[in-house]
Amino acid sequence: MTERAGLIGWPVGHSVSPAMHNAAFRALGLDWQYDLLPAPPERFAAAVAGWIAASYRGFNVTIPHKGAALRLPQVRAIDPAAAATGAANTLVVEPGGTLAAGNTDWRGFADDLAAHSITVEGARCLVLGTGGSARAVIYALRAGGAAAITAISRKPDGRDGVAGYGDLPRLAPTADLVVNCTPTGMSPDVAASPWPEGVPFPGGAALVDLIYNPPVTRLMAGAQAAGARTVGGLGMLVRQGALAFERWTGIAPPLDVMLEAARHALNQVHHGEDTQP
Repeated sequence: MTERAGLIGWPVGHSVSPAMHNAAFRALGLDWQYDLLPAPPERFAAAVAGWIAASYRGFNVTIPHKGAALRLPQVRAIDPAAAATGAANTLVVEPGGTLAAGNTDWRGFADDLAAHSITVEGARCLVLGTGGSARAVIYALRAGGAAAITAISRKPDGRDGVAGYGDLPRLAPTADLVVNCTPTGMSPDVAASPWPEGVPFPGGAALVDLIYNPPVTRLMAGAQAAGARTVGGLGMLVRQGALAFERWTGIAPPLDVMLEAARHALNQVHHGEDTQP
């Protein structure tokens, strides 16, 4: 019987995750299938219960469900990163239909920084956004020894470690690393950028934009023009997905196969073709 896993979110039609996971399953000769599992917020818990009953073995969780995933009644185990960030992006179905909730986003982000030789230790970091992905990024930056981390929010509300976008003219010049954890600029809204007009991007900083579609966002293009080094989100997507894959199957997948499949699927998206294998 074919084992099944999938991506739960709302929406999920833009995702290249099925292409990369199914390519890895084929490469390893595993009889598994990865599906897109759209679920609006009001149907999330009921939908997960239905998929567990349908014998799914595991799930990735994306916007807007990462926080709600920890509150599912089936959850019996939560890994330290998910507990610390309040966000789960990986669910493993255990015997009896219970769930183990985890967060592989932070490790995928940290591993991709290392792959691009971006140093975290001692870095002054700005994180755009305060959602589940931002919390995972901040967790990774703290683990890596960042010297200072400030989250940028449209509603800072006096929270510790959180500033407003109006504070960027003061904070940006000394930043070593900027990470965009907002969806602003993601396809189809490719003309948008979370970086305020009139605020120079720090040319000596590195920018990591977690958006992977489009491959070069307006934010990345502006940072490049200022002389900054930029990295898109595809590498983190693949690395966090590979960690989830291993939790479901017990086997480490081939990263090169997953990355190539994700790139190919993304290229098809930009040419208006079907991304499914």
